[in-house]
Formats: sequence, C-alpha cells, structure tokens
Amino acid sequence: MSRLGPQRDLQEAAALERRRQQELQRQKRIFNARVRTIGIDKDALDAQVKDRKIQEAAEKARNEELANEMKQNDKIMCMLEERQKNDIRNINKAISEFQKNFQKPETRREFDLSDPQALKKDRPARLSDNDPRCTVSGLQKFMGEDLNYHQRVKFQKEQLREWSLQQQRDLKNALADQKYTDDLHDKDRIVLDQKTMEQQRKEEENRRAVCAATKDFNRSQAAELAERKKLEKNQKMKDDMDEISSLLRGDLLSENPEQAVSSFGRHRVVTDRWKGMSQDQLMAIRYSQQEQVLEKQRIKEEERRRNAEWDRQTIQAARAHLLLERHQRRQNRERRRALDDVNAELSHEQKSKNIHLREEEYSNFPTGQYYAQFNTTSR
Repeated sequence: MSRLGPQRDLQEAAALERRRQQELQRQKRIFNARVRTIGIDKDALDAQVKDRKIQEAAEKARNEELANEMKQNDKIMCMLEERQKNDIRNINKAISEFQKNFQKPETRREFDLSDPQALKKDRPARLSDNDPRCTVSGLQKFMGEDLNYHQRVKFQKEQLREWSLQQQRDLKNALADQKYTDDLHDKDRIVLDQKTMEQQRKEEENRRAVCAATKDFNRSQAAELAERKKLEKNQKMKDDMDEISSLLRGDLLSENPEQAVSSFGRHRVVTDRWKGMSQDQLMAIRYSQQEQVLEKQRIKEEERRRNAEWDRQTIQAARAHLLLERHQRRQNRERRRALDDVNAELSHEQKSKNIHLREEEYSNFPTGQYYAQFNTTSR
C-alpha cells in the first residue's frame, strides 16, 4: 500500500493537470468571440488564408515577371523606334544634301519669278529700238515705230527654218529608230521561228522513231502471242480429248457403285465418287426431318404459352402497382390534411404563447448585473 500511494497521487495530479489544460483550451475556444461568432474551424481558415497568400505571391511574381518582360519589350521597341528615327533623319539629311548640291534654286525654270536679286539683275525699260521687251502695254514702243521690221522678219524666217529642219531631223531619226527596231524584231522573230521549226522537226523525228520502234515491238509481241495462243489451243484440245476419253472409260460415267466404297470400310464413302443414297436411307432422313419439325413446333408452342403467362403476370403486376399508387396517394392526402390541421393548431398556440410572453413574461428587462454572472467559467 505504501508503494501504490505516491504513484496514485502522481496519476491523480497528472489527470488534474490534464483536465486543467483542457479547461483552459476550452475557455479559449468559448470565450473567443471571433471563433464563437463565426462557428467554423479557424485553423482551416488560416490554412486557406495562407494558401491564398501563397497564390497571391505566386501571381504577383508572375505579374512582375510579365511586367519585366513588357519593360524589356518596351526597351526593344524604343530602340527600334530610335533606330528608325535615325534612319529617317539620315535619309532626310541625304535628301537635303542632294537638293542642296544638285537641285539648287538657280537651276529651276521658274526661278526668275522668285529671284530676290531680280531688281539688281533687271535692265531698263528700253535699251534700243529693236528691244524685244518693248511691248504695247509697256508704252515704250508705239505703232509705226517698227524700225527693225526686216531684221525681225528675217529672224522669224530663220527661226521657222530651224524649227522645220529640227522637226525633219527628229522625224528622220524617229523613222530610223523605228525601222531599226522593226528590223531587230523581224530578225529575232525569224531566228525564233527557225529554232521552233528545228525543235518541231527534231520532235517529229523522235516521235516517228518511237512510233516505229513501238510498232515493231508490238508486231513481234503480237506474233509471239499468236504463236503462244496457237500452241496453248492445240495443247488444250489434246488435253480435252484425253479427258473426255478418260471420263468415258472411267467409273464416274459408268455409275459403278463400288467406286464410292472407301478403303477404310464399306460404311464410309468417297464423296467425289458417290452417286447418291438408297431409298431406305432417304426414307430414314425424311422421317428424322419430320420428327425435328414436330419437335420445333412443340418448342414454339411452349414458348408461346410461356410468353402469354409472362404477359398475364406483367399486366397483373402493373394493375396491382397502379392500385397501390392510388392507395398511397389517398393516404398521402389524408396525412397532409391531418398535418395541415395540426400545423394550424400549433400556429394558433404559438401565436397565443408569443402574445403571452410579450405581454406578461417579458415585461421587465434584465440589467447589466444579470449578464455579468455569465461566461465566468466554460461549464
């Protein structure tokens, strides 16, 4: 007894401490308004929140990776745009240099209309009597003052002659060019026609050679085929005559019944020599067939009776099932009617009880001292 006492005390102390820890855990769960209000497993929610944060972190990392990739792509696009702008700038610069060096304003036909040095380069209104700038509207030269008539007419004739000669030379050059072009075209066409005719001639010769070779080959093949057919026909005729002679002298057409007897016994026959069964054998087969027909009719009659019995039982079962369903529907309606009556009575009693509680039982409201006595322990 002295040995069991301390051990029992230790066990009781351990059990007491275990109950105390359980009570503390229970109080934590009960007095925690969050867990008590939500009424669900907080650890599971924490795990879900943790998983959600992990997913959000992964999504954030993926978005950051996509953002970095987009930044890289933007940098590449900026570099390409900058390169394109530089190329355009260089092209424009080259165009400007070309215009500056080879397309100067002084070389334009209409430069005299916008020349800033036009006034400095301009001449007086009239230099002499034969000044071509002296027009009627200039009031520098009037009718009757045509002092350079002969020179003017001579100059105009010379100018017309030069123009006519220039047109004749142009026409002559154009005709010569056209003739040279036509001659080249005719020569090319003649050469092309000669090449075409030569190619056609070679193709025609090749075709004739191929046709001749094909014709000779076909002729030799036809002769060989005719000779082979002739030999085959003669051989076939000889074989047919031998076969006819053999059949005429053989046991097949002579209908010898002994030829169908097998070497394994007289109860067995050789099928390719057998001429048919006897009358007794035929009668036995017909009798067996009649018995099979009667047996088949009996089986069909039994099957018809069995199917009729099954149909009758199926109809009876369906009728019984229909009656059972009607009885069940009638019982359900009665139960539903009784349940409606009971619910109406209970509703009336509930309303009366609620009125009684609201007007008599719950007339005085509890104070804060009344609520302070709760939640002092987990029990």
